[in-house]
Parts: sequence; C-alpha cells; structure tokens
Amino acid sequence: MLHLNATPVAFSVERPPLPRATAIPDPAALHPLAGHDRVVLLRPLVTDPRIEVGEYTYFDDPDGATGFEQRNVLYSYGPERLVIGRYCAIATGTRFLMAGADHPTMGVSAFPFTMFGGSWTERTLDLVAGMPSRGDTVVGNDVWFGHGTTVMPGVRIGDGAIIAVGAVVTADVQPYTVVGGNPARPIRRRFPEPDIDLLLRAAWWAWPVELVTGHVRTIMAGTPAEIAAVAEANGLLTPAGSKEAE
Repeated sequence: MLHLNATPVAFSVERPPLPRATAIPDPAALHPLAGHDRVVLLRPLVTDPRIEVGEYTYFDDPDGATGFEQRNVLYSYGPERLVIGRYCAIATGTRFLMAGADHPTMGVSAFPFTMFGGSWTERTLDLVAGMPSRGDTVVGNDVWFGHGTTVMPGVRIGDGAIIAVGAVVTADVQPYTVVGGNPARPIRRRFPEPDIDLLLRAAWWAWPVELVTGHVRTIMAGTPAEIAAVAEANGLLTPAGSKEAE
C-alpha cells in the first residue's frame, strides 16, 4: 500500500564529468586533431636538420600531410635552411622552393648541363659551385599561408603576415602585411604602424603556453593594446626601440 504521507526520498543522478577546460594541446603530438590525419604539427614531423619549425605550426593536406618534407619543400640540394616560426597555419598546396631550384644565368643558356654528369659536369661544375646562393628562407611567427601559395628561395616573411591563396612570394614580406598575386604584392597592412610595433614588442607567440592559453581569447579577438598590456603585466613587453622587437 502506498502511503501518501510518506517522507519523500531524494534521488541523485550521476552526470558524466565535463571535459577538462584547462587542457593544453600537446605540441609534440603529430596529429593534434583526433580523427583528422590531414592536419599535422610540423615540429614533431620534420627530420631534415635544414628545416626548423616552431611549436604549434601546422600543415593541412588531405592527400598526405606527413609528406611535407618531400612534397612541399622542393629542390633542397644545398645547405640553405627553411626556418618557420611558431603558430603558423600552412594550407594545402603551399610549397617552399629552396635555392637548389636556381639555374645558371650568367651566360646565354639557363640549361643545367652540370646535373647530367660526364664531360658536361667536368667542364661546368666550377660555374655552378660559384653561383651565389639566395640564402635561407625564413618565416616569422603567426603567419597564415593560403591554399596553393609558393615561396621562392631566400625570402623572409615577417610575423603576423597573411599570404593570399595562390600567391607567389618572390620578395620579403613585412610583418602584419597581407600580400597576394603573382608576384605577390602588398594588399594592406593589418594594423597601423604603432600597433604593429606594439605587437612585435609583445611577441605573444614567445609567451609560455600557459599564458597563451589563459589569454587565447584576447589573442584571437583582442586589440594590439590589450595584447601589449598582458605582455607588460607579465614582464614580457620588449622596450621600445629594442633590437629584440625588430
């Protein structure tokens, strides 16, 4: 028999634990997105000592992202290095052409006779060995490469730059500049010069990852002044005019 005046009993429902909101992505994970092998972090992937990549820089390619060194860094026959900073986003089809792509142009023909061996090599090796190198290719931090971009040998791309889809970068790109076209030309500066100076002095990409995590929303949607304020509060804002900020 059910007694209507019985003392009610409290029932507790066990809920599954919430995901850890404080978890920080692992910079050593080859595939940082579970179930998406098309995305790789380059730092744990590359083995060539001439390629240097900072933490959290990723490459996206649905047809084999792990082949970056072989398919996307081309003509790497010499000592020249490819240096890429932290937190860069590199889209499918981006290619870095290294100095080994150069042909001799000191005479009437640009045909690379030397590479075919035999007497051709014996008679021309000194010409190729004496060719000036275009040097290392250096990419800053927080650079976004659109789909199908090409970077020519010896180019330097500044922090915070954006390379538009299909651009062919033949010359240096200033920090926080959007470039596009073939050859790539400046489209616009992302911020006024004083703000760019602030961002370079704040250098959020060099902060400890815990600090980046704590201010990730500000980094994505805040102003240069807000980023600089965080850096200053943590003793990380480089003094104005310092060479470290260049």
